[in-house]
Amino acid sequence: MTRAELLADDPLWLILIKVVVVLLIGPLLTVFMIVWERKAIGRLQQRPGPNRVGPGGYFQSIADAIKLPFKEQIIPATADRKVYFLAPMIAVTPALLAFSVMPIGPQVSIFGEQTVLQLVDLPVGVLVVLACASVGVYGIVLAGWSSGSPYPLLGGLRSAAQVISYEIAMGLSIVGVVLYAQSLSTGDIVEAQQNGWFFYLLPFSFVIYLISMVGETNRAPFDLPEAESELVGGFHTEYSSMKFALFFLAEYTNMIVVSAFATTLFLGGWMAPWPISLIGDNYFNSGWWPILWFFGKMFVLLFCFIWLRATLPRFRYDQFMKIGWKVLVPLNLVWIVLIAGLRAIRGESDVTTGQILTYGGIVILVIIGLSFAFDRGRVIEDDDQVPITGGGYPVPPLDLEIPKAPKRKAVRGRNRRRPAAVGAGTDAEKESNDGDL
Repeated sequence: MTRAELLADDPLWLILIKVVVVLLIGPLLTVFMIVWERKAIGRLQQRPGPNRVGPGGYFQSIADAIKLPFKEQIIPATADRKVYFLAPMIAVTPALLAFSVMPIGPQVSIFGEQTVLQLVDLPVGVLVVLACASVGVYGIVLAGWSSGSPYPLLGGLRSAAQVISYEIAMGLSIVGVVLYAQSLSTGDIVEAQQNGWFFYLLPFSFVIYLISMVGETNRAPFDLPEAESELVGGFHTEYSSMKFALFFLAEYTNMIVVSAFATTLFLGGWMAPWPISLIGDNYFNSGWWPILWFFGKMFVLLFCFIWLRATLPRFRYDQFMKIGWKVLVPLNLVWIVLIAGLRAIRGESDVTTGQILTYGGIVILVIIGLSFAFDRGRVIEDDDQVPITGGGYPVPPLDLEIPKAPKRKAVRGRNRRRPAAVGAGTDAEKESNDGDL
């Protein structure tokens, strides 16, 4: 039976079990991710992370999850209450639903029932994930607008522009995967990687997707909607208690979803890595073992989020938009044309993938070498103009000399008696003070 036939044959009790598991993956991993991120960043920055609650501080997230519902809810007087309450739920619901199309494993037996470790395998599963990511931003935009405050509104507008920009780059990076897999189904994409994972067959698509997924989830160094330095806290500045916890849950669940999506598209999904996959006649690609490989790859990508946050400073907004529109989108379009051309050449002749990668690498090296050669031959004229910074403000000249302070002239005038404080000093001290005046 195919994956679709196995999923269609699932009884109701098995479907309910899968629904509960899919809905719990996001919250449970969020609890782990928060404390893991704080401890990893503490180690990377040579400072202690959470170390008080529980053994090694690993119960800190549980303590926060218990504390937040009991915090006082502060609602701004100018807020649109209906939209203000709905915004966190709109943000978190699509993030939880996106995991339903992820193939976590192959065919297994659960209480004697043969099924696949996936809730639903849709013919357009890739588009479902992209749609969930797009709908989730409505919660952020509505949260910024409904708060009735200027800083959250600016954060919401930034998030809308950010998601539009990087959603295009992310969608274009998936086109190459669809061309190779000949399907939009996530299950078919994993099965198409049996002879080679797409991360080395489509390296540019993989790199562009990694950059886009960081911008899509509003994470550092692309966390412009939450920029504390200029927006206090961004779109969720006016939120507290459980509503703030829902935004926190939506952010980390989106990180988990895009990491699982990258694992499915480029890293072979639930398939074992190369050396392990050769052991025991594909033994580690069957049964319950693939769950370990799927979540292992996903945690590697999640650690990249933590690593970036601990390492890189926040981009300026103009730099961020420039990367999306002037770098990622044009490169994606050129890469798609190259992929389509190479697949057409391969379909008409007996050219292997290895030969295509070899010749393509040679062409890229020649182009890089020519660019360095032309750059070295270029003469840079030295002029006496004042260098201009990125913001359009002139830099002070290097020979700037600060003038010396003028000498102060002694003020001569009639002596004035200071009003003495009650009981302060003796008569002799008062006379000496008057003399100083």
